Amino acid sequence: MRRLARSRRAVTSRTSSLHPRHRYYERFYTSSFAQDVTEGDIATGEDPIVRDAAIDALGGMNGTVVAIEPTSGRILAMVNQKLALSSGAQPCSTIKLSVALAALNEGIITKETEVRLGGRYHMNLTMALAHSNNAYFEALGRQLGFEKVSYYAHQYGLGELAGYGIPGEQLGIYPNEEIPSKLGGVGKMCSFGEGVSVTPLQLGALVSAIANGGTLYYLQHPTAPEDIANFQPVVKRRLDIAPLIPEISDGMQGAVQFGTARRLRANFNEEEVLGKTGTCSHAGTRFGWFASYAKTDVGHIVVVVFLEGGRPTFGPKAAEIAGRMYRNLYDHNFFVAKPTLPADTATINRLGTPQ
Repeated sequence: MRRLARSRRAVTSRTSSLHPRHRYYERFYTSSFAQDVTEGDIATGEDPIVRDAAIDALGGMNGTVVAIEPTSGRILAMVNQKLALSSGAQPCSTIKLSVALAALNEGIITKETEVRLGGRYHMNLTMALAHSNNAYFEALGRQLGFEKVSYYAHQYGLGELAGYGIPGEQLGIYPNEEIPSKLGGVGKMCSFGEGVSVTPLQLGALVSAIANGGTLYYLQHPTAPEDIANFQPVVKRRLDIAPLIPEISDGMQGAVQFGTARRLRANFNEEEVLGKTGTCSHAGTRFGWFASYAKTDVGHIVVVVFLEGGRPTFGPKAAEIAGRMYRNLYDHNFFVAKPTLPADTATINRLGTPQ
């Protein structure tokens, strides 16, 4: 028997050498690194502390950082404006924020609902967001169906301009119909954002609404001192998500504490940060997303990091960059009490207001 076993192993070894296994490695054609990404940026109306913190945090990575005051929609800094204002990219797992809110709004789940993912495996919303579980959000997408997923995505600002009179801003894409089943259908749209293109500004506006309790502001980018002096927030619409925000907050916090965004804590853990990562690739380019907000006693700030490139580019790297930015802000006393614009003085413009 021992001779037979040795003989079989020898045959297997010879067969393996004659027919080696080929591992699939995705090839990327875009560099993860870039120089002079701030060239052409208009920064006159930005907060210099926030802008310097963002530039330093981004370093030599090929990407953009957008920082937003969520109580007004004012863009405090937009580094690499050419990329930030482009038509965007596949949102990867950051689309899960929109899907989670849609499922909560429809009453399909609460944060404690255990969704069966096969066999004896179950997961709730908090852990699914923290660990970015694809099967969980595919299941939610199939339960919701494309029409509801699309309806809520548009309510949350996808598929429309996020900015108010920002020159050069492009729209992004939200398809009018479900992608083919061979590409994963609505399930893949809800787990990876397949077929969808989201801009950093659109994602920043949505996270700002989560941070401020449900007001979706038009984002404004002051470009001169008088723009700052005369700044008035402009509301796009009020979202009915205030009761739902506590339901997703634990998952967004869990992502930073122990999940896919935990790299952030290597650089910053003095204040509470909630966020969501995203990693995917398309046509030889890898995308890394991290959308977050710092929740402090004196207010919030939203930070969206979007990277594109090759293998060094992924969501946890974007979270690491956000951590460096929050560290820079903290070291420059950004998180201290200062006057803020009251949200209730905002001019209310309904959907369809000229942009």
